[in-house]
Amino acid sequence: MPYVLGIDIGSSNTAAAVARRRGATWTRPEAVPLSAGSPLMPSVLCLEEDGSLRVGEPVTDDGSRTTRDFVHRIGDDVPVLLGGEPCAPQTLTAELAAWVVERVHALEAEAAEAIVLSHPAGWRPYRREVLHRALSDLGLRHVTLLPRTVTVAESHAARGFAGSTAVVYALGGNSFEAALVRRTPRGTYETFGTPQGLDSIGGADFDEALAEHARTVLARELAATGRRGAQAALRGLRAECDRVKRVLTVDLTADVVLTLPSGPARVPVTRAQFEAMIRPTVQATVDLLLRAVRSADLTPAQLDGVLLAGGSTRVPLVTELIGAALPVPVEVEPDAQLTAATGAAMAACQVVSPRPRQPPPARVPAPVSGAGRATIPAPRRAHHTVPGEPPPRPPVRVLPLELPKPSRLALARGRGREG
Repeated sequence: MPYVLGIDIGSSNTAAAVARRRGATWTRPEAVPLSAGSPLMPSVLCLEEDGSLRVGEPVTDDGSRTTRDFVHRIGDDVPVLLGGEPCAPQTLTAELAAWVVERVHALEAEAAEAIVLSHPAGWRPYRREVLHRALSDLGLRHVTLLPRTVTVAESHAARGFAGSTAVVYALGGNSFEAALVRRTPRGTYETFGTPQGLDSIGGADFDEALAEHARTVLARELAATGRRGAQAALRGLRAECDRVKRVLTVDLTADVVLTLPSGPARVPVTRAQFEAMIRPTVQATVDLLLRAVRSADLTPAQLDGVLLAGGSTRVPLVTELIGAALPVPVEVEPDAQLTAATGAAMAACQVVSPRPRQPPPARVPAPVSGAGRATIPAPRRAHHTVPGEPPPRPPVRVLPLELPKPSRLALARGRGREG
């Protein structure tokens, strides 16, 4: 069945979604299982001894052969050293995108009709250009790049958000970005104002706050196990804290559990304690959100909502602080970590089947008042009007996409080589 593909390569995880053609319409995007049935694959590449790149978490502790969070280095002239070999960040990103395309091709038994790949909203044209070039070098010549804030808005619109102007709050594992979006005459979204973001704030900070708390509480027990015992006990602490973080989004208490030589040790944590740990970090993201709104001289009354994306946005404190700062509806999807990918798939549908342009509202002749003077009707809300004609999206040739060709660092293929 013909389909389109949306890809989101985040700082921590990569997700993909497909929408299938049914007659003249498209199905709702569905997440693609990228890792052992999971829709999320860690955005990690490992260089193996044979020169191939393995996707997913490393199986060894050799950090020199593993790289992560390379997307945010695209455009940096300093290469990433992987096993002593210099690699351009855009090449690594293109390799991961190519791996996703091949995996989906194998699952669907045919090539996608269109591909949309999300990118940080603050990117300048140079970064998009170098990524386009890297994708083209691997045979992916017809990929549309869209800001992640746009794909997030497209996903929320597909689920029923009908607003014209909104601000997107996207909290990744190791990055945060916020930007204003508005609906164009074609019904799609575009960014405006000045996007705000930080590559050093994300959901991983929440995990680390919990981990630091657990290490402090269990300091005496860890010291008694010796250095090797403590290292072994702490090896899975971050993953355990990620689990507890997710539990505390629905429960009021949870236990961080560590396995010590003497047996399991539990550190009880309440939601109130957890929120006190992460409040400064969350407040910093809300401050950036407000800065994005002010960059276009908008007031909260001119917003139709705040659109959230990222798994950590399900933490109740996030919506609480956003709601206190912006008294407008706050929208979060059940699978918030997949929002950008599903929105990219929705945008890919529009690449193949563009929406018809919405006609401008009919002008009503103004009644004449006095000698040759007309009474001008009051303008509509400022945020519902789009000044000027928005720039169209780049033209895309809708052709069957070629399978990406292997690069000098060939990706490891086959399910047995995945992380």
